[in-house]
Amino acid sequence: MPPADGDAAARDATTPDPAGTDDTSVTATTADEASAEATAADPAEVHLRAAVRAVLPAVRDGLERLVRIPSVSADPAARPALDASAAEVARQLAEAGLAEVDVVRAPGGLPAVLGRRPGPPGTPTVLLYAHHDVQPVGARAAWHGEPFEPLERAGRLYGRGAADDKAGIAVHCAALRALGDDLGVGVAVLVEGEEEIGSPTLPALLAEHRDRLAADVLVLADSTNWRVGVPALTTSLRGGVSVVVEVATLRHAVHNGVYGGPVPDALTALARLLASLHDERGDVAVAGLTRQSAEPLDLTEDQVRADAGLLDGVRLIGSGSLTSRLWRAPALSVIGIDAPPVDTAGMVLVPTARAKLALRIGPGDDATAARDALVRHLESHVPWGVRLRLTPGRPVAPFAARTDGPAYAAARSAFARAWGVPPVEIGVGGSIAFLAPFVETYREAEVLITGVEDPDTRAHGPNESLHLADFERACLAEALLLHRLGHQRPV
Repeated sequence: MPPADGDAAARDATTPDPAGTDDTSVTATTADEASAEATAADPAEVHLRAAVRAVLPAVRDGLERLVRIPSVSADPAARPALDASAAEVARQLAEAGLAEVDVVRAPGGLPAVLGRRPGPPGTPTVLLYAHHDVQPVGARAAWHGEPFEPLERAGRLYGRGAADDKAGIAVHCAALRALGDDLGVGVAVLVEGEEEIGSPTLPALLAEHRDRLAADVLVLADSTNWRVGVPALTTSLRGGVSVVVEVATLRHAVHNGVYGGPVPDALTALARLLASLHDERGDVAVAGLTRQSAEPLDLTEDQVRADAGLLDGVRLIGSGSLTSRLWRAPALSVIGIDAPPVDTAGMVLVPTARAKLALRIGPGDDATAARDALVRHLESHVPWGVRLRLTPGRPVAPFAARTDGPAYAAARSAFARAWGVPPVEIGVGGSIAFLAPFVETYREAEVLITGVEDPDTRAHGPNESLHLADFERACLAEALLLHRLGHQRPV
């Protein structure tokens, strides 16, 4: 999931502190109400809690089998692993009680897994989404163990995909296994194989299987929780735009002692262009982008610094509340530069240089218009008449959920029972490409974005991990949610 790189702090909410040190009001129900609910559990809930505990060993075993498969969608050499991963997902969904399970793919796409189980007449259908592809491992030396060999340590399960997002698959399997014949709703399942590369063929896949995946409620399990022990429902995400910038000043490299002074080099020109993207406070200086405010709530600078791993003495940038900066305002970063390596650099004027920019945009902004605004800024700020070449990427739209429907009410109550504290409704600063196709295809469906990650999951980075106690709570929460939706239980 794209929200994972630096998104642990990109959230906004009001929540009670599990240690009892925060008396801020909550967004869903009060902590006392949640505690009373959990204490007064009915026999059906008691049975379901026991059922979840009973299936967890098999579900954990299935998760570890998936983690061992290096299903890196960005690596063309990993195509056999993607096929193996899809086949394993299909097997696990069949074992979880889905009679209809198929491995499918759109033209030119990577394998996805579709499953379906009709519900009793008059009951809603719930679409359960996750993805089985993972990010590259990056620097292997930074891992404490083998990236594709699951390792439990101090209550966490380590491995690439252990949280993002093979744990999402495991949560779905756990809920389906625990409910068994008492499911009470229709279920459609889509486990995608391209999320980590932007879901390029998902629109075609949804178009081809629209009726088979049709649902009243979408449960998209690919996000994060507020903190360990405190669940969350993600209600907004920023959109994303990328642009590759290339500048050229010379036909070829020349001696910097002979020509330096009047002749510009490409790296200096690129540095000046990139510096124009932020003002002195660190706010994005691109004109025409939407910026909204948000209540500061309980997110502190110390928490952001700790979650992000900010070095001592490095100041935060931008203006406005932390929650505004993290998920309601634009953010722009340079995520890569092509230039001569320092250790092998010659004493020359560099003729060309390029960089890749990542722009995040808040809810209410238009991704295509934001991309165009960034292009206009770069074109108008290029220094000294140097040659400029821009290659924009595919824009990803921001998202804001409708949160007043019956599925949200059921989810708030189910999560409060599973965790013992009410869920927090958060914004996440990252972008998820698959949301727009789902929202466009199923316009009337309620969209619930859930997940098993926490601020220390480190998805996309070395030593990705899953907090096992929260994983069990997430499995119970989804089982309770499906049970409530199927039995139209008052909440």
